[in-house]
Parts: sequence; C-alpha cells; structure tokens
Amino acid sequence: MVWLISYFLLQPSSNAFAVDFRKEQLHISGQILTVEIADNQERREQGFMFRKSLKDTEGMLFIFDSEQTLNFWMKNTLIDLAIGYFDKNKKLIDIQEMKAAPMVVMPPPYPSKQPAMYALEVPKLWFHRKSVKLGSTFSLGKEGPGPRPGPRSSP
Repeated sequence: MVWLISYFLLQPSSNAFAVDFRKEQLHISGQILTVEIADNQERREQGFMFRKSLKDTEGMLFIFDSEQTLNFWMKNTLIDLAIGYFDKNKKLIDIQEMKAAPMVVMPPPYPSKQPAMYALEVPKLWFHRKSVKLGSTFSLGKEGPGPRPGPRSSP
C-alpha cells in the first residue's frame, strides 16, 4: 500500500497535460518550426514540463503582453532545451542553453539579458545547428518569408 501511495505522489498530476496549445508555423533565418503557442499564464506555466521528446522541427513560443526581463526555469522538464529571447520587434536578443531538471526542487533560473516580449524554446543547440544568430527576426503563420505567387491569369 505504501508503494502505491508513493507511486501516485510521484506522478505528474492529470492536470499537467490538460493544457491545450494552438500550433502555428514560425519562420526564422530560413527555418520553419511548428510551435505551440503559450500566450496565457496557464500555458506559460505548463510549457514543456513532463515531455519526453521534442523534434528538431518543433518548439514553443511564449508570448507576453509587454517587454520585461523574462525568467525561465526547467522544473519538471525532462529534456535539455535552448531558449531564444526576442524583443517587441521579434528580434533575437539572447540565446541560452538550459539543462533538464526533472527532480530538482529549485532549478536555476535563466533570465533574459535584456527586456524581451517573446521566448522560443527549441531542442538543445538548435540555434547553433541552424545558424540562427542574434539579430534574426521571426514571423508567424503562412506569411513567412519567400516568394509570393504572381497574379493569376484568366483563360
């Protein structure tokens, strides 16, 4: 019986996965990511907690109402991540590598070096592997960079 109680106490709560995220395409430096949008307190608090894997084409975009010093941590996060902080103009101003902290009570913080309005979490070393540099900007949706189709001709 003690084992059973301990098992349930150590499991993530059923609410841990009840948070729904909408998905969008994010375009940056020629890369396209499918990102989950964390645009309210509940989604931002959930983040990637308890996720066991993350594809190189996936991420999470945290959106805040205004620029501020953002402070992230990796509590209950099972995978290493990279985080990019962006200003109000969607310009990349800071990149940090964050270590998984699945059982750490007080994991270290990862504050933005400057005020930011957006934070993008992706697999570890993603910014380096994809050559996404400071100063890069992102766009959301299908309107990403690239050639636009010309006008249609009538028959």
